[in-house]
Amino acid sequence: MHYSFGRARLVSKLLPVSISPPLRRPLSWLHSAYPSSSISTFTRTCRSRAFTSPSTHDLYNYSSGRWLVNNDLRLAERRREFDVDALCRLAAQSVGRTLQDIHTFTKLAEGGFNRTFLITMHDGFEMVARIPYPVTVPKFYAIASEAATMRFLRSAGLPVPEVYDYAPSSDNAAKTEYILMEFVRGANLGDMWMKLEEPDIVSVVRQLVQLESRMMSIRFPAGGSLYYASDLEKVAGRTGIPLDDERFCIGPDVSLHMWYGRRSRLDVDRGPYESAEAALVAAARKEMAYLEKFGRPLLPFQRERREAYEYKEQPPSDHTRNLARYLLIAPLLVSKNAALRHFRIKHPDLQPGNVIVSTSSDSTTPKIVGLLDWQHTPILPVFLLAGIPSRLQNYDNPVSQALVPPSLPANMDELDQSAQSRAIGLYRSRLVHFHYVKYTELCNKLHHAALSDPVSMFVHRLFDHAGAPWEGETHALQAQRRHGSSLRGTPCRTQALSAKLQVADENFEGCRGMLGFETETWVSNGHYERALALAELLKLTLLARIPEEEVRAKVEANWFLSDMDEEAYM
Repeated sequence: MHYSFGRARLVSKLLPVSISPPLRRPLSWLHSAYPSSSISTFTRTCRSRAFTSPSTHDLYNYSSGRWLVNNDLRLAERRREFDVDALCRLAAQSVGRTLQDIHTFTKLAEGGFNRTFLITMHDGFEMVARIPYPVTVPKFYAIASEAATMRFLRSAGLPVPEVYDYAPSSDNAAKTEYILMEFVRGANLGDMWMKLEEPDIVSVVRQLVQLESRMMSIRFPAGGSLYYASDLEKVAGRTGIPLDDERFCIGPDVSLHMWYGRRSRLDVDRGPYESAEAALVAAARKEMAYLEKFGRPLLPFQRERREAYEYKEQPPSDHTRNLARYLLIAPLLVSKNAALRHFRIKHPDLQPGNVIVSTSSDSTTPKIVGLLDWQHTPILPVFLLAGIPSRLQNYDNPVSQALVPPSLPANMDELDQSAQSRAIGLYRSRLVHFHYVKYTELCNKLHHAALSDPVSMFVHRLFDHAGAPWEGETHALQAQRRHGSSLRGTPCRTQALSAKLQVADENFEGCRGMLGFETETWVSNGHYERALALAELLKLTLLARIPEEEVRAKVEANWFLSDMDEEAYM
C-alpha cells in the first residue's frame, strides 16, 4: 500500500465528506499579460491634475494570492521596487504626453513572471506598463526579445498589442526593466471560456488556428529568438542572423528551460541555430553542462513522487547517461520531411487567458482582437513546435486520440447533476481538441503534417524531456526513449516505476482538487486559511493511519505540502 497518498480514491476517505473544495481559479492567470478582470489592489490618483506619490508598498509586492508551500519565498521572488513616478513619466513620454496627463496608475494583474499596471490619462486614454519580477530570466534577453517579437508580428498583421517603448535593462530612471504597450479593449477569453456555447467555442478555436497558421507561415533563416539587431549588439557584441528587415535578427533562444536557475551562468550554445540538428541538441547539451558543473544526488523535487523511488536520492549520472544516448541518436531524429525542418514561430502559451476578444453589436460571437504574452518565444523547426497547445489538448482521452466527433451521453437526462457536469466538461474538452485538429488540417497543413506524424510527435516529446531542468528524476526521458526503442522491438523495463508514478500523480491531482490549490500550490487570499487547515487535517489523518513508525516518519519528512529548501534544484 502507498501510505503517502494511497490511491486517488483513498484520499477522498481521509477527510469528512461534508468538506467540499471551492471553485478553483483557472490556471490561465499565471501567464496572462493582463487579464480583463483587473485586480485593482492599489491605485495612485491625480489631485489637481498633478500625479501624487502615496505609499507604494502594494505596488512593489505580490497581493493576488498566496502559496501553501514556501509562501515567503514566492512572495520575496515577486517583490520588485521601482521608481513609480519615473516609470509614469517614461510611459507618458512614450505616447507624447507628460506626467501631468496621467490620472491613475493601477495594479492590473500579477502573473507567473510579470506585474502589470494600467495607466489612465485624464482624457480617458489607457495604456499598460509591465515589469518583470527579479527572478524572471533571462535578464535583458527576455524583455528585448519579447518587445522585438511583438513588433515584428504586429507588422505582419497579427493582433498583437502595440509596443510604445521598452527597456531590457534596469539601468534607467525607473530602475526596472519594462514594456509599455497598448491596452487592448475587450474581454479576456479566459474569464468567459467556461460560459461559451458550442458554436462560440468552435468559432474561437477556428480563429486561433487561423492566427496560428498566419504565424507559422513566416519562414525564418535560423532558430533561436527574435531581437532588434541594435539590442543584441549591446549585450552580445554581435547582431545575430539578420532577417529581410535588417532591423530584426535571430539571436539566443529565450526559452525558460535554457536559463532556469544556475543554468543562466553556463557558457553554452543557445543559438542562433543554423540547422535543425543544432536546435535539437542545444537544450540537452545545456543540461549536460549543468549536471557536470552543479549536479549532485537529489531526492525528486516533486515530493509526492518520492515514495515511488523508495525515498532514495537519485544520482545525476543516470540522467547524464540518458542525455548522452539522446545526443548520440539526435542526427537520426531530424525530420526527413524538408518542410518540417523549416524554422517557424508559434505562440509559446496559446490558451484562453492570453486571448482578448470583442463582440460587435450585430454579432455576439467573440472575435479575437488581441494575443498577449510573448515572453520566452522560441523559433524552432516545425517538427519541434508541433502540438496542440497544452490548455486545448485532450490527448489522455481515447475518443480525442481517435478524433471521433464528440457527443454527449445518450442517457444525459437520466444522470444526476454531478454526473451531468462531468459529462459536459468531458464533452467540451473533446470538442476543443477535435476542432483544433480539424481546423489545423484545413488551415495549417504544414503544422498538421507534423501533428499527424507519430514520429514527429515522439521526437517532440523526447526533445522536451531532454531539455527540461533535472529535478532529481530521470524517468520521463528514460521512459520516452525506451518507448521509442519498444516500437522497434526492445521491451520497456520501466513499467513498474511508471505505474507507481501514475498512482502518485493521480493522488496529487485528487488532493489538489480537494484542497483547491493551483500551480506551485497557489490559492486565492480568501481561501488561504481554509486550505492550510484542510492540508493539515489531511496530513494528520493520513499519518494516523500508518502504524509503522519508520514509514510514518518518512511520510512526514517528505510531506508534499510542507515548506522545503529549493536551492539544490535551481
